[in-house]
Amino acid sequence: MSYKVVSDSSCNILTGENPCFASVPMKIIAQQEYVDAPGLDVAQMVEDLKNHKGKSGSSCPNVGEWLDAFGDADVVFGTTISDALSGSYSAACHAAETYMEEHPERKVYILDSMATGPEQAMLNDRLLQLLESGQEPEAVWEQIRDYQNHTYTLFCLESLNNLARNGRVNPAVAKLAGVLGIRVCGEAKNGEVTPVHKARGPKKATQTLADMIRERGFRDGGVLRVAHCFAKEQALALRDAILAQFPNARFLLEPTTALCSYYAELGGLIIGFEGDYNTHNHNR
Repeated sequence: MSYKVVSDSSCNILTGENPCFASVPMKIIAQQEYVDAPGLDVAQMVEDLKNHKGKSGSSCPNVGEWLDAFGDADVVFGTTISDALSGSYSAACHAAETYMEEHPERKVYILDSMATGPEQAMLNDRLLQLLESGQEPEAVWEQIRDYQNHTYTLFCLESLNNLARNGRVNPAVAKLAGVLGIRVCGEAKNGEVTPVHKARGPKKATQTLADMIRERGFRDGGVLRVAHCFAKEQALALRDAILAQFPNARFLLEPTTALCSYYAELGGLIIGFEGDYNTHNHNR
């Protein structure tokens, strides 16, 4: 049995050493189109968007792009950015239906990550681990859904302009970010961007995030993954705060690719981690 894990590029991983993984690119539309794929100058994109005064938005992979990424695998597991943020889940589901109609002996499972970035990458990693162990697809499907019940996404943003422009957060809340050094710390709830705290300055933001992670049941030895939009110093400060409490935490640090950079904006962090049962991650 051949298998493949396919994700849209909101997972913040565009390529990998594992040939059983594929990423389907999201796109950013502003004064030009930016394809979230290897080779894109993300720093230039961020700078362009910072100076852009017109409309901007994101575009998800279409059905054909998902089908191409499925290849000819017997079993496909797909993960998408939160369905509340994009049409990617819908497109992936349509692709799955088409694929199974054309190949009745094959199976496709599509998981709405209810998130973006690191948490979605964690789901992809767990899927690959489960599939590599040789388990049956239905068993893998049940286990990944259970794992998702114990994963979280937090964020810390200096600017919410792009989220506000696309109707993801209240414009009044967006105006607070960046004013007098205020950073907005929040989480994904039912797949939606939900501000929780307003922290003044980087030290307070770091402590707020560390407290939020602990309060949600992170345990020593667990996985915590941070993507930063040209904010490595802030990400390292969070790493130090976490390791001070959880010295055996499996901490992963990575820069944001195009889609996550678009929503995190300059100076933003997106954090995925394992914790207690997450009542805001409902499974379809």
